[in-house]
Amino acid sequence: MKKLKDKLGYGVGAIGLDLSYGLFYSYLAKYFTDTLSLNYWFLLLLTPVARIWDGINDPMMGTIVDNTRTRMGKYRPWILIGACCNAVVLSLLFTNPGLAPDGIGIHIYVAVFYVLWGMTNTMADIPYWSMVPSFTSDPNERNLIATIARTFSGLGQGIISILTPVMLPILSVTMLNGEKVADSKGYSTWAIICAAALIGFSVLSVSQTKERVLTTPKEKFSFKKIFRVLGTNDQLRTFMLFAMLSNAGYYMISGVGVYFFDVVVGDPSKQSTFNLIGAVGSVLGLGVVPVLTKFISRKKTYQTSLCLVLAGFIGMLICSKAESYMIMNFCYLLASIGVASMFVSQTVFLADIVDYGEIKMGDRAEAVTFSMKGFLQKMAYTIQTIILFSGLIISNYAPRSAEKLVYTQAEKSAVSFMMLICPIILVTLSLIVFSTKYKLHGEYMESITKQINEKHSELKEG
Repeated sequence: MKKLKDKLGYGVGAIGLDLSYGLFYSYLAKYFTDTLSLNYWFLLLLTPVARIWDGINDPMMGTIVDNTRTRMGKYRPWILIGACCNAVVLSLLFTNPGLAPDGIGIHIYVAVFYVLWGMTNTMADIPYWSMVPSFTSDPNERNLIATIARTFSGLGQGIISILTPVMLPILSVTMLNGEKVADSKGYSTWAIICAAALIGFSVLSVSQTKERVLTTPKEKFSFKKIFRVLGTNDQLRTFMLFAMLSNAGYYMISGVGVYFFDVVVGDPSKQSTFNLIGAVGSVLGLGVVPVLTKFISRKKTYQTSLCLVLAGFIGMLICSKAESYMIMNFCYLLASIGVASMFVSQTVFLADIVDYGEIKMGDRAEAVTFSMKGFLQKMAYTIQTIILFSGLIISNYAPRSAEKLVYTQAEKSAVSFMMLICPIILVTLSLIVFSTKYKLHGEYMESITKQINEKHSELKEG
């Protein structure tokens, strides 16, 4: 994958995936609680139950991808199929077909399409990110490919985070206290627009991407293989833990933010500015890894990223106490720089873990390994939702209405704690796990890369 055009063609697919991803993870909870008025205990139970199925479905999908053989290759067909299916499910998930808010029907409808979103997202996400290690074994080249893909991924997230607070009132029809507020029509229309973009960007990416090397696994699909990969690849398990914790910390900001600016700040429109500054930080952060790795190790680069995240989060906490929300935005800029570089490093780590697995087990298991990325992200989201809905239950949260225009102090305190304290705790735990348990760096990783190159050269010559 030598040409920049090829790298850009690959990267553009991440825009569509993150439009769906961002809308689901950042705004679905608010849609459920404020628009559909779903039972909070039901929502608290729904996410963990869905993750039980994901624990089976994600690695199963990864193994299916590993065993796919078509003229288009094994990754690109699933990217197209998954993107189209996910677009349909996203549209239906954010559309109420006319069911009563407090009835059993709407809860069953939501549960079905909630699970289907996870399944269809997996169909596209796993093959997309699984392509990274198949392009090259050169660590610097992988850094560049991952950075480009993450750049477009950040663009997709930026579109959602910046435009959604603006577009929802515009596309809605409900008036409250003289202003238009997000309603069912607004959410549905915006979701359909994002779904159409998801399909378009996926088609563009697939049409511009070539699969250079196809490898056929020695084994067909089996749960035994999945458990063997998880059981023997200790660095994969370590990665899942520290990445899950740090991602959950970030998801607390993106998921609780929509509540924070409504409940605590009192002006939902200010979230757009907050997210815009965060998007700028995300773009700036994409250059951190390529620059820092020229001077310091990957380990120290990742630790630096997490420290930037922590510094930004702590700054946000201090500013919120003083109600200095404008300065708080710039603290989020610092945190977003760290988050973006953190995500780039995580993508590269998975490629390294694939190589480590091949040396340790004799089987690359690319798609199975990369399926863990999607699963850990969903687990991170599960941590966020458990904390979120627990906080809403404890504080007796109720959305604004004609009868209730002001939030209680209990609601404000709960949302502030989830937005500003929980992320600091989660990222700190992640930094500790990474620093003490992850070993794929330095001379040890260089040795693995050398063995992989020698092995592949022998197979090519043979």
